[in-house]
Amino acid sequence: MEKIKMTTPLVEMDGDEMTRILWKMIKDELLLPFIDLKTEYYDLGLDYRNETDDKVTFDSAYATKKYGVAVKCATITPNAARMTEYDLKKMWKSPNGTIRAILDGTVFRAPIQVKGIEPCVKNWEKPITIARHAYGDVYKGTEMKIPGPGKAELVFTAADGTETRELIHEFDSAGIIQGMHNINKSIESFARSCFNYALDTKQDLWFATKDTISKKYDHTFKDIFQEIFDAEYKEKFDAAGIEYFYTLIDDAVARVMKSKGGYIWACKNYDGDVMSDMISSACGSLAMMTSVLVSPDGNYEYEAAHGTVQRHYYKHLKGEETSTNSVATIFAWTGALRKRGELDNLPELSEFADKLEKATIKTIEDGKMTKDLALITSLKDVTVLNSENFIKAIRETLEESL
Repeated sequence: MEKIKMTTPLVEMDGDEMTRILWKMIKDELLLPFIDLKTEYYDLGLDYRNETDDKVTFDSAYATKKYGVAVKCATITPNAARMTEYDLKKMWKSPNGTIRAILDGTVFRAPIQVKGIEPCVKNWEKPITIARHAYGDVYKGTEMKIPGPGKAELVFTAADGTETRELIHEFDSAGIIQGMHNINKSIESFARSCFNYALDTKQDLWFATKDTISKKYDHTFKDIFQEIFDAEYKEKFDAAGIEYFYTLIDDAVARVMKSKGGYIWACKNYDGDVMSDMISSACGSLAMMTSVLVSPDGNYEYEAAHGTVQRHYYKHLKGEETSTNSVATIFAWTGALRKRGELDNLPELSEFADKLEKATIKTIEDGKMTKDLALITSLKDVTVLNSENFIKAIRETLEESL
């Protein structure tokens, strides 16, 4: 078949360790034989980030704002051990955090469901998408250990020098305090990203916080969502036949467990962190979880929801065989290609993405899978494939469909 032509490049962000190995395999086996692939390439591997003083991460994010669609491999966020291992100049920040901040984006994560890997919650018939606010709260918190008796206060000093004070607690013994913040602009971007993604995917949107207890902090989230929805999105939601509703986080958890799925659940930063892991674990594996960062002005960055699979990489370096699940990384590519096709009016590119996803799922449902899935599948007599052979098996299935 003639290769599919692209008109606008994707921003390609390469990564680290075992996912970097899979990245090349996926391109060589599943993409380059079928697509005249156009990408603007950025190496976000830790070595090159260190060499460029992390400038490459910033460049890749600005390129995403230019071209509108990016696909990202998993990357290392260094700790003390990585400082030594990679001889780093400094402990560089999370690339994901840097990119999220520049794009002002919200992260949407959803499980990839296949027959034979049933969710632990039996009534979940459709994937539940978690929309996680990616700014502030505990992740930008300031903490202090209190050594003994004393008074802790929350103090805001306005630009004109005026002070506002709130008592936190009168300590009569040792303790701890934490201050955290958010900004209205970021919450507004979060809301618009959620509303736009709901319209994009034709799914209902739920939003949940604890405004009954947090009458100013969480209530502000609730109010901003409602104000933007009423002013900008209500008519659009009605026309699309989808709904937005707010509920308390504890009520949302109860509803989620009894639901059939098929909606977006918007959460504050920490809630989204926890709930996305719960959803992925209940559906089988982090390697079966899609992740897309969506900005309010319509930029998209697709990635896998998991890390760099360090343990498998060390085995790979020793020449040992690995059976690493590449599904989430494949779906990062298909998500980006589909969106590029939609934006550039290239239906054949979007259709190819659909076919590659179906081929990936069919390969697993035909009983050919990596070890992590073989351990949890209800299918009988499955074939456990190594990292490379799993991708080659998907190519065979794909070629049959083409």
